[in-house]
Amino acid sequence: MGYKVVVAGATGNVGREMLNILAEREFPADEVVALASRRSLGTEVSYGDKTLKCKDIEGFDFSGYDIALFAIGSDATKQYAPIAAKAGCVVIDNSSLYRYDPEIPLVVPEVNPEAVDGYTKKNIIANPNCSTAQMVVALKPLHDRAKIKRVVVSTYQSVSGSGKEGIDELWDQTKGLYVPGQEKEPKKFTKQIAFNVIPHIDVFMEDGSTKEEWKMVAETKKIVDPAIKVTATCVRVPVFVGHSEAINLEFEEFLDEDEARDILREAPGILVVDKREDGGYVTPVECVGDYATFISRIRQDSTIENGLNLWCVSDNLRKGAALNAVQIAETLGKRCLKKG
Repeated sequence: MGYKVVVAGATGNVGREMLNILAEREFPADEVVALASRRSLGTEVSYGDKTLKCKDIEGFDFSGYDIALFAIGSDATKQYAPIAAKAGCVVIDNSSLYRYDPEIPLVVPEVNPEAVDGYTKKNIIANPNCSTAQMVVALKPLHDRAKIKRVVVSTYQSVSGSGKEGIDELWDQTKGLYVPGQEKEPKKFTKQIAFNVIPHIDVFMEDGSTKEEWKMVAETKKIVDPAIKVTATCVRVPVFVGHSEAINLEFEEFLDEDEARDILREAPGILVVDKREDGGYVTPVECVGDYATFISRIRQDSTIENGLNLWCVSDNLRKGAALNAVQIAETLGKRCLKKG
């Protein structure tokens, strides 16, 4: 007997990816329902070799369904997640709404799978921010060995992290720079994104950091260790899919780069591609469509006593969103629900 699964937000980038990954990983589902807003009622979406017609989330009866994967943004989640949870359906939410609620687990299965057990308090599990998810997969095995004191991270985040509008704006602006009369002013982003980088993701906060940077700090502490100090600079770059991060780590004790490389090679969810030669590293183009978080450029930082640098790349629509949500569902099934 398999699970009855709901995917809410099935017409969006992340929702479609959730359906793809459920099929690819052969999640033991007896039934999968695609939900969307009323304007998308009847829209067809792919689920493996099947085609599903979207149902209207408004008024949908979640009773009898086991798991709902939500990719509908915080406002809609605030309205519909409690309804699903009250009906006995466990919500795995991709928005930021519940990530910082102490009664709701924030889970990356390679890092803190045991946290899933806490779903019973509210019948909701939170999926972390895309930039955090890939980073903590790399941090956890190193932290277990040498205990990380401080993280300094600079991100290079693709436009797909801001949804279809971000992808369209990069495409349209790039074309507009070459085709007279098709120039496009910034709309989704605060400045031109084509052939540019923008050190601004989400809103500014009082201390000068952005909300995206704050998320990386708060989520890393909740998922890995509250004692870790984190400082982040988050940057939007003209890449369609795939987030990259330059990460500097300071440990409590010395960790040799060769040992770190071996630890990461053995760690779940990670692929190490680290050759000190032309092309001996991974870039966003190569990570698209892959499940793994790729680690390259592992090297000692000689400017601090116990320091390492590394380069981290992952498909933000997968590990940063849809894949992690499906992995949470798999972990929930094995640890708690025990069906399928």
